[in-house]
Amino acid sequence: MQPTDTPTKEDEIGYASPDIVERYLGFKTKHFLLALAGVVLGAFYLSNLLFGNASLEVLLQLENYEGHLASEIARLKQENATLQKEYFELKELEPSE
Repeated sequence: MQPTDTPTKEDEIGYASPDIVERYLGFKTKHFLLALAGVVLGAFYLSNLLFGNASLEVLLQLENYEGHLASEIARLKQENATLQKEYFELKELEPSE
């Protein structure tokens, strides 16, 4: 048995031939894994941007709440003006000391 005549397991695995990723996708495995990591990180960032603590959904809720608070402030200002008018009318009806 001569070691140079028989193919070894390493030759059968494909050190000389391209690996599966390179064969089917045309990328080297290193580049494919880097691209895959970039896609995963990009997807994580995008999902966090859309659904996280500082997301678009939270921004829209806060803008809605801001509108609610602005209308509440306007209502309270009107109520305050009415109550001040009533207070000053009652104060003038009281006798002076």
